[in-house]
Amino acid sequence: MRVLILGGTGLISTSITRQLVARGDQVTLFNRGQRESRVPDGVETITGDRKDYAAFEERMARTDWDGVIDMIGFVPADAESAIRAFRGRTTRFVFCSTVCVYNGRMTTTPATDDEPLDAISDYGKNKAICENLCMAAHREDGFPAVVIRPSHTYGEGGAIIHSLGWTSTFLDRVRKGKKVIVHGDGKTLWASCHIDDVARAFVGALDNPAAVGQSYHVTGDNAQTWDEYVEGVAEAIGGKADIVHIPTDLLAALSPKRANFTQIEFQYNRVFDNAKAKRDLGFAYTIPWVEGVRRTVAWLDSRGKIDNSDDDPFDDRVIAMWEKMGAQMVANCGEEA
Repeated sequence: MRVLILGGTGLISTSITRQLVARGDQVTLFNRGQRESRVPDGVETITGDRKDYAAFEERMARTDWDGVIDMIGFVPADAESAIRAFRGRTTRFVFCSTVCVYNGRMTTTPATDDEPLDAISDYGKNKAICENLCMAAHREDGFPAVVIRPSHTYGEGGAIIHSLGWTSTFLDRVRKGKKVIVHGDGKTLWASCHIDDVARAFVGALDNPAAVGQSYHVTGDNAQTWDEYVEGVAEAIGGKADIVHIPTDLLAALSPKRANFTQIEFQYNRVFDNAKAKRDLGFAYTIPWVEGVRRTVAWLDSRGKIDNSDDDPFDDRVIAMWEKMGAQMVANCGEEA
């Protein structure tokens, strides 16, 4: 199979590329060539900027593809350009979307793929419009679109997200036994999935004609609380889960940038039904959380990418003030048992 990946050097797309090459497909990447590539030798790369829509579409018109996987479509103009570029030139167009197309408060848990698209963030809103454009093109003239919605995808090449963002100092804090912040009471549900499992679904979408015109969740099956999430990290790296619970609204007020995703995503139960992807795409959750974290941290360690938490005092300042004010409240307002 002759496959084009728009992107190809990101977290998920690197694993997709490797899996396609391993099974014997001819893979070509299209990207700007500005990112470290971790793909196998021999993979062709076309260097270009998809934002230069005219040049991009002219270049794509030179070749037909058995399948196209779009990992870097983020705004409506990207989707409109891709539809023009690949209409009649591929038998499958797989668009990487996101569960951020949904509202924080979903209508069912686990959510199914017909959950209303009601995004909070600009990122999610733009992805939802891209989805709608692809599906409208499918209804109009059979454009062979497939939409895949990952959630929290992690693995070698990336970081371990936490209540205050993506900073690697979180891992250093756990490793050193320092206190770590978890939003709310730590009991909302979260599901993570390793890149190799997620990538397998993208590969499967190329093979099944029944996937055309459909959308799929490709997320973790391991619904766990955020406390369990941190405890799993501690188990993976031999550290300590010394958790301090702090309200989400307070964290967002203290640092809107660090707590952005906590406010719009993490404070809600984010669990999704993957049954459809298992049925149609061969998706399977095979890499447990602790094992996946162990692999990811080993990759970070090998490249010296875990920063010293002593150099970022934000967490310590917040925890100290929270504990001080909490003690004062108990002393001044607490009732006897």
